[in-house]
Amino acid sequence: MSIEKQVSYTTSNSYSTLNSLTKKTKNVWIAFHGLGYLSKYFIDYFSELDPEENYIIALQAPSKYYQDRKFKHVGASWLTRENTAIETENVLNYVDAVFKEEISGDLPNLIVMGYSQGVSIAARWVAKRKIQCDTLLLHSGGIPNELEPKDFEFLNPTAKVIYLYGNKDEYITEARKTEEQLKGSELFKNRLSIEVFDGIHEVNRDYLLEISKHV
Repeated sequence: MSIEKQVSYTTSNSYSTLNSLTKKTKNVWIAFHGLGYLSKYFIDYFSELDPEENYIIALQAPSKYYQDRKFKHVGASWLTRENTAIETENVLNYVDAVFKEEISGDLPNLIVMGYSQGVSIAARWVAKRKIQCDTLLLHSGGIPNELEPKDFEFLNPTAKVIYLYGNKDEYITEARKTEEQLKGSELFKNRLSIEVFDGIHEVNRDYLLEISKHV
């Protein structure tokens, strides 16, 4: 009979940044890409933001794989249903290490953004590590079921939580919309605002630009 065991070890992972963190920086973004992305390409979605005012840190999901039979295109995944609890802690430890490496002293405006599969990591990181962000942007993804209202009680009253999705998103059915809205309302109460744009399942560059100017 086979036995599944567990071992701990040290590993390394990359991440990508855009622009420079200076005294002129107004917004620091911690961005979690969706399924199949690499951070070095995902970060291009932030290229239209004012480079003096915005510093972007795009995290890299650790599990990479070939997306096509020709073994040409590489993508990455944050989590699967296999060993989810352990893998979640591994990912959060990696995010903690990046945050410690990049951020020291007083923070300017902190925006935590998750897109698609990245929503689950963004929400878990903020909740489990008690990250005092100014804006939590949940873009076109699912909020983890295990999270509870008490997990977000630490957030400042001024913190904003935005659930953003496209009205033609092929992955968000009417039932899914209702489920996520109910879940979000329960978790975030009056902090939550729901924004709908005209589009499919893709990163909304215009909304990123709008947030960067008005947070």
